Amino acid sequence: MQLKQVIIAYKARDSQSKRWAEICAKQLESRDCQVLMGPSGPKDNPYPVFLASAGQPIDLAIVLGGDGTVLTSARHLAPVGIPILGVNVGGHLGFLTESVEEFQDTEQVWDRLFEDRYAVQRRMMLQATVFEGHRTNLEPVSERYLGLNEFCVKPASADRMITSILEMEIDGEVVDQYVGDGLIVSTPTGSTGYTVSANGPIMHDGMEAITITPICPMSLSSRPLVLPAGSVVSIWPLGDYDLSTKLWMDGVLATSIWPGHRVDIRMADCLAKFIVLRENNSYYQTLREKLLWAGTRVRYTDNHKN
Repeated sequence: MQLKQVIIAYKARDSQSKRWAEICAKQLESRDCQVLMGPSGPKDNPYPVFLASAGQPIDLAIVLGGDGTVLTSARHLAPVGIPILGVNVGGHLGFLTESVEEFQDTEQVWDRLFEDRYAVQRRMMLQATVFEGHRTNLEPVSERYLGLNEFCVKPASADRMITSILEMEIDGEVVDQYVGDGLIVSTPTGSTGYTVSANGPIMHDGMEAITITPICPMSLSSRPLVLPAGSVVSIWPLGDYDLSTKLWMDGVLATSIWPGHRVDIRMADCLAKFIVLRENNSYYQTLREKLLWAGTRVRYTDNHKN
């Protein structure tokens, strides 16, 4: 990999990730690499400035923070094909990031990147667009939104808990009406996020598929669905007299929707690219470590395997 121009995004208002960013920038600049650096957070979005300021193609994005910081970077960088090296500095679970232990010797990391001693993992994303009126109306009334984890249609209110009524179509065919807290439409990457908290299935992040998971439905027959990646999921809000229904992308508000609107969610035409430094990278090891599986609470000998 050539490292002629690199962007570094660190978790806003986190002193540890900022310190790491400054160390990385200094080391890369000493290797004749141009660096663009800035904070990323709910009130800080450096990516439009990064992309507009780049005088040459950006070779790599180093993202220092937790999963939320990495999700933001993927939504902005996947459409332009910039690979992301995420490092869990100041984050929590860190499903999408390299551990900070893998990143301790940063000079060695740069050597490995220069010498192409790394892997690139490509992950499916979703895109959502809002339409108005009948299905024959193909003119969107919103921009295109991208999500690496999931899209969620659910109401939001400052003073009460609102039950939503949502009608869902798959490839133009009505499947069900859901009464409850909302619907999650997820990628395999997002299956270990909000989806798993709502009792949705866990899917290997190397797959291409779409999961639909109801949030606290008022019907015991409302179950999660796993769809082929080429499916188009359409969601219509019904009976929303308070006009409180929102479309959320990766936990961030995308836009408000109301009766008469239709949200179409499908596989995006771009993939998020992640740099993997771990030599023995294992999805199942990640599940064991992050979800505390496989004997983390009960210790026993494995003589039965001999």
